[in-house]
Amino acid sequence: MNSIARNILAVILGLFVGSAVNMAIIMVSSSVIPPPDGADLKTVEGLKAAMPLMEPKHFVMPFLAHALGTLVGALTAAKIAASYKMRFAIAIGFCFMVGGIMNILMLPSPLWFTIVDLGLAYVPMAYFAGKLGIGKNN
Repeated sequence: MNSIARNILAVILGLFVGSAVNMAIIMVSSSVIPPPDGADLKTVEGLKAAMPLMEPKHFVMPFLAHALGTLVGALTAAKIAASYKMRFAIAIGFCFMVGGIMNILMLPSPLWFTIVDLGLAYVPMAYFAGKLGIGKNN
């Protein structure tokens, strides 16, 4: 396969797979850590209304979704890319970080979560995935 086509495929699949992992974790999160009583987490308005009721434990699964989604997406891109594996992994991390920033702007969260999420879930996970994707032989 042409290296340019392979690199484009790496980005597309990295974004797709990472988003799927993120969404899967978010979908099961309420069964792992139940939401506060009376919270409706199915709409943005419900999430905004429930935010004051949230405890730190309620932010564990969203953080894991963001971090693991980025990690898996960036690793996918790094493994598939024909060249510049680390660059493609970091690019996936920045794409997910833009999504995280948009999420924070739409759905305000506690400052501590914003700092932890933006600081640890995206670029560091993408860098780690890039290192894993490159492996020892390159």
